[in-house]
Amino acid sequence: MANKSAPPPSLPKSGAVSRGYNFASTWEQNAPLSEQQQAAIGSLFHVVAERPFPVNLAQEHVPGQDNGLSVATKDHSFGESDAIEAVLVNTNQFYNWFTDLELAMKSETEEKYRHYVNTLMGRIQTCDDILRQVDGTLDLFNELQLQHHAVATKTKTLHDACDRLVIEKQRLIEFADAVQSKLKYFDELENIAASFYSPNMNVGNGNFFHLLKRLDECILYVEGNPQYAESSVYLLKFRQLQSRALGMIRSHVLSVLKSASSQVQAAIRSSGGSKTSVSEGVEASLIYVRFKAAASELKPVLEEIESRSSKKEYVQILEECHKLYCEQRLSLVKGIVQQRISEFSKKETLPSLTRSGCAYLMQVCQLEHQLFDHFFPSSSEDISSLAPLIDPLSTFLYDILRPKLIHETNVDLLCELVDILKVEVLGEQLSRRSESLAGLRPTLERILADVHERLTFRARTHIRDEIANYIPSDEDLNYPSKLEQSAGTKLETTSADENPDVYKTWYPPLEKTVSCLSKLYQCLEQAVFTGLAQEAVEVCSESIQKASKLIAKRSTPMDGQLFLIKHLLILREQIAPFDIEFSVTHKELDFSHLLEHLRRILRGQASLFDWSRSTSLARTLSPRVLESQIDAKKELEKSLKATCEEFIMAVTKLVVDPMLSFVAKVTAVKVALSSGNQNQNVDSLMAKPLKDQAFATPDKVAELVHKVNAAIQQELPPVMAKMKLYLQNPSTRTILFKPVKTNIVEAHIQVQSLLKAEYTPEEQSIINMVSMPDLQAQLDSLL
Repeated sequence: MANKSAPPPSLPKSGAVSRGYNFASTWEQNAPLSEQQQAAIGSLFHVVAERPFPVNLAQEHVPGQDNGLSVATKDHSFGESDAIEAVLVNTNQFYNWFTDLELAMKSETEEKYRHYVNTLMGRIQTCDDILRQVDGTLDLFNELQLQHHAVATKTKTLHDACDRLVIEKQRLIEFADAVQSKLKYFDELENIAASFYSPNMNVGNGNFFHLLKRLDECILYVEGNPQYAESSVYLLKFRQLQSRALGMIRSHVLSVLKSASSQVQAAIRSSGGSKTSVSEGVEASLIYVRFKAAASELKPVLEEIESRSSKKEYVQILEECHKLYCEQRLSLVKGIVQQRISEFSKKETLPSLTRSGCAYLMQVCQLEHQLFDHFFPSSSEDISSLAPLIDPLSTFLYDILRPKLIHETNVDLLCELVDILKVEVLGEQLSRRSESLAGLRPTLERILADVHERLTFRARTHIRDEIANYIPSDEDLNYPSKLEQSAGTKLETTSADENPDVYKTWYPPLEKTVSCLSKLYQCLEQAVFTGLAQEAVEVCSESIQKASKLIAKRSTPMDGQLFLIKHLLILREQIAPFDIEFSVTHKELDFSHLLEHLRRILRGQASLFDWSRSTSLARTLSPRVLESQIDAKKELEKSLKATCEEFIMAVTKLVVDPMLSFVAKVTAVKVALSSGNQNQNVDSLMAKPLKDQAFATPDKVAELVHKVNAAIQQELPPVMAKMKLYLQNPSTRTILFKPVKTNIVEAHIQVQSLLKAEYTPEEQSIINMVSMPDLQAQLDSLL
């Protein structure tokens, strides 16, 4: 592009320059430059304007020699190769040299412009040649464009055909890729088989599990596409390879576990060979840390197996690995565990042995669970995985405890064992470490069940021997002397817990019943305890009743009654806190109705072979199920009520029996008078007034009233004293005495009403009946 700053008159007058200038102007108008581009051109202009002198005009200054000024000048502007060298000594020489230099510089300047003009002329000629060539080229392009249209028309058909071929090719490639993607699973058979059958292939090889994963993918694909040809054959071969690989894993795991076990056993032997010294710390590094280190190479293998545990083949191999692991661990620790438990059994009592043995087993179980969790982190939550190891270890303790439990007869000790197992071991320890100790629970529950069974048997034996078949001694039946002896040292109380000496006044079967039930209540299941409690209360009540009859013979009937009331009340009070029903339902088969049916069959009235009535016959010959419910608590209440009523009637008769007899006779006379069926003699006899009757004269009535008053003053206080001796609770005595008081008052009221109706005031004064307020006050003073 021509420079606009150059004046047009200075340009040579040629067609090439004019066309070039016009071309540049048209170009400038049709393609104007942006400000950024103009700025860039300006920068280039300034750089070109300040360019340095050419090399041939450069001056070199050579330092002078001696004391003169030496100047070396090389002038190449006119193509000369020689140099002008001068040595300036004086001013004249300098002026001459300077004059020559000015002439040389002027000549050089003119030469530069002359050379520039020649160059421009050559460039103009070149542009003219280029324009001619461009015109020829345009003609060629026009001809080429015509040829291009002809070729394009011819090649369009070819292009369309190529497109169709490309589409067909792509379809075939996709089809081939799809076939290859399916065939690659089948093609992998040879590669995988060659790798697995290679002598260098083992589980430790880094490529082993990659091949195994690829094999699993092939099996999964072939299983999912049974419609492919020979898929069953390939599946069988893949399965064989998988079995071989899993067999290699099993052998590797067994080999490493055996090697680790051998190392630990060798370490045990080298440490002294004494199982006793090792058993002092089963959790020591010799048994656990060293085994973990020796078998550390198994961890990645087992993790790979657990990661594939969703497939049944790997579930089986994982279970086999669990079994192999448990076998090797059992071979290491069983001797130590057995030795330690045997030492416990020789030195400690049964409760201490149970506590120590369970604590030791829980420690071993927890350590084994931690070690198992190290190798099998995903399987440690399943308690059945460690069962082949934990069950034999816990069986050692069970085998030691069971013979001792079978021969144990002490109920208290058995209750202590239940408390240890149920509260301390199963309740506290296992609840706190439930996950790691879950494998021990079945064995501990089995031991607890055996203790329950033994405790139930011994409790029934205790109830039978010590309560039902108890033979009382003279000291046991020494009532009321036994109560009188302890009365001096015993304070009146309502609760047996406040005075320990109160148990000494109890009949021994009662004390044994209450003690036995209080011990068994927290130890046995509710259903079992209910049956035992019902039986114990029933036989205890019967034993107390038997003792009551013996005391009645030895002392007085009233002592027997009060003894029975006292102990039945205590028994009722002591069993009240037990939150159970003292009732048991008994079922038994009744065959009594079959006798009549057998007689009918023998008489020929019925037949066993009458199949038309088979249903009714089967119903006829089937036994009946009879259910009977026995409620010991209700029976106890019934016996207590009957005894109290008997005592009340006995005391009532003791005091007011004459009055009751008198009232009965009067009632009989009145009934006879009202009856019209009696003969005349009886009527005439009975027709006399009541006070004229032989048994109802004022003197007779006064005598019986005097007897009753004497009984109230003399007989009733000893009765109340006995009641206080037997029944320490004032409210109990009040409740028991209230019906007696009511009966006495009622008898006096009946006699007094007769006196008012049949006797004159003078006769009533002779009889001298006690007034009701005085009688009430007299009876109240006895309490």
